[in-house]
Amino acid sequence: MSIQQAIARLRAYVPPPSRWDQLPLARRAAVLIVLFADRFGDLRVVLTMRAATLKSYAGQAALPGGKSDDLTETPFQTARREAFEEIGLPLKDSQIPGFRVEHLCQLPMNLARTELGVMPCVAYLSAKTTAASPSSSLSTTSSTPITKSINPPPTVEESLIPRLDPKEVAAVFSAPFHNFLRAVDEVPSSADGVGAEAAGFPADWYKGDWTQWHQERWRMHNFYVPVAGQTVARPTQQREVVAQMPYGAHPERRRGKKRLTKAPPSASMSTSSQPPSSTSTSPLNPVAPLNDDEDPLSGLSRFRVFGMTARILVDAARVAYAEEPEFEHNSHFGDEEMIGRLMRMGRLGPVRQTGDEVTREDLIAASKI
Repeated sequence: MSIQQAIARLRAYVPPPSRWDQLPLARRAAVLIVLFADRFGDLRVVLTMRAATLKSYAGQAALPGGKSDDLTETPFQTARREAFEEIGLPLKDSQIPGFRVEHLCQLPMNLARTELGVMPCVAYLSAKTTAASPSSSLSTTSSTPITKSINPPPTVEESLIPRLDPKEVAAVFSAPFHNFLRAVDEVPSSADGVGAEAAGFPADWYKGDWTQWHQERWRMHNFYVPVAGQTVARPTQQREVVAQMPYGAHPERRRGKKRLTKAPPSASMSTSSQPPSSTSTSPLNPVAPLNDDEDPLSGLSRFRVFGMTARILVDAARVAYAEEPEFEHNSHFGDEEMIGRLMRMGRLGPVRQTGDEVTREDLIAASKI
């Protein structure tokens, strides 16, 4: 299925009625699923590594997002504002010349264990110009006249991802969107060796287990996204810049470290096949990178995406590609029904207490309503 078909399906998606407007402000949250076309013409999704200092979900992979500021804020406005605050994605298209962020649809709310109703908002980051390739991207402002070149135009991940300024997260990365329907790595045929199998070790993309949640069998998804061949935007205050590594240059293999087949509860990333520059710095983030001993992400071969974030991405991919996953999964979308039951039993009230968390006992009681 082409990118255009996937985006069209998301544009046309109409979610069932939501309880968002019934939730008090303290219980409203939204995340932004930012999709863009990579240099191979495939969709990728932007993800973050949450900082270790955050109060909730510290050190885990997440979609940019957070809680609403006021009752007049729509889910998309909340998600877009939080994306600006967390990763520096501008609020206005005029601030990202050559690009636009189109709101495609909203998915049913998910219930976070911290007693928040989380609305996934899907957006498409694309070039404003009518370029022949959907993966063509922005031309940076320059006094140099535009000339024809045999080289392809820079992609979103090469031009825009490095320009993001992560403020509240440890890193910004991306992952192949369609791969969230697959049990193994999908490597583009034109990827020139970038991929898990090309690295000489077996693919270990997906692992899942059944557990109990919402008083029913619940599929816990774990996706392990390859780090090599990725572009990662890091906070300037951590003296980190974009790290670009082809497989052969991965720090594990350079230093002869033992290969990590699993990452700790962390992240995922965005592809860039270009080798690192000699200075390893960027005009937009003119700082020196951390050395391996200072960087907690150094040496990881894969980043783990799991929990609610993984479930949201699986559901979004199901809508976009009109396909069911190769692995076992829960068939329903979101948790609107459970959120309604918890509200009827007096939970999800207007005042949030420190340590608020949905317990097994709460879910058992709600399931009987």
